[in-house]
Amino acid sequence: MSKGLAVKILKITLPIVLGVFLIWYSLSQLSFADIIQYAKNADYKYILLGVFFGLLSHLSRAYRWLFMLEPLGYKIKLGNSIMAVFATYLINYTIPRAGEVARATILTNYENVPFEKGFGTIVAERIADMIVMLGIIAITLFLQFDFIYSFLIDKFDFTKIILAGLILLVLGLFFILFIKRSQSKIALKIKGFVSGLIEGALSIFKMKKKWAFICHTLFIWTMYVLMFYVTTLAFPDLNTMPFGAVLIGFILASFSIAATNGGIGSYPEAIVIAFSLFNLPVDPSRAFGWIMWSSQTILVFVFGGISLLYLPFFNRNK
Repeated sequence: MSKGLAVKILKITLPIVLGVFLIWYSLSQLSFADIIQYAKNADYKYILLGVFFGLLSHLSRAYRWLFMLEPLGYKIKLGNSIMAVFATYLINYTIPRAGEVARATILTNYENVPFEKGFGTIVAERIADMIVMLGIIAITLFLQFDFIYSFLIDKFDFTKIILAGLILLVLGLFFILFIKRSQSKIALKIKGFVSGLIEGALSIFKMKKKWAFICHTLFIWTMYVLMFYVTTLAFPDLNTMPFGAVLIGFILASFSIAATNGGIGSYPEAIVIAFSLFNLPVDPSRAFGWIMWSSQTILVFVFGGISLLYLPFFNRNK
């Protein structure tokens, strides 16, 4: 077996194995019957409102994609963009990042957009999303500075924190200087990646409809946060949580989606870790994680499944 094939197999199997393990662990801490009971006691108007916000974010993402393709000379149908986006989310539950490839392929098949160009717009889109995510993290650190500072002081020795920070700063500076001067394959890849990030971010401001793109990007992430927040209101045990817990829970939950296929298993456990920092009850937190993840997953499966089935009929002339 070649090294490349082994790496590909690991990339596919490790998230699945981790997801299965986390499902087992999560359900060993809170039974499926208990989750069902929490679901029965939840206020469904907030859960449905969260699903609605999630739907709006997906539709906005599909509409935003048009702004990126237009400068390349392609004016695609909004229906194809919407169905491609939902298909992306659905397929990512099978093989991580396979959805992005499928999304670009759908454009190639039905809109005659070259694969590399369609995929390039998706990469640039992810860069924009990453910048907003970093902004949310920065805002969270600013708003919750006292809490994070107190937490670190309580858990760790202050002098060790300062020393560790200085060591990381020095190592970071040495690493930057090494990468800047080195011509090794790894260094060139890192420089290429960073250069691509900067180029992709700057390309946004070269669009004809750049402000519409930026507004849709902010709208998408606002819907994500609102989706998360309003769903917490469905659970009486979590109604008193501070907004800082919402932000930290949202951040950890967002990263958990990249850890396993669609966040399966990892999503509720990320919620438990975040909420436990604020001394929120563990069982309602874990139940919230499962119900939050399940409601958004059902949305993706329904609309993603319909999209995959209807795409050929929508484009029957082609």
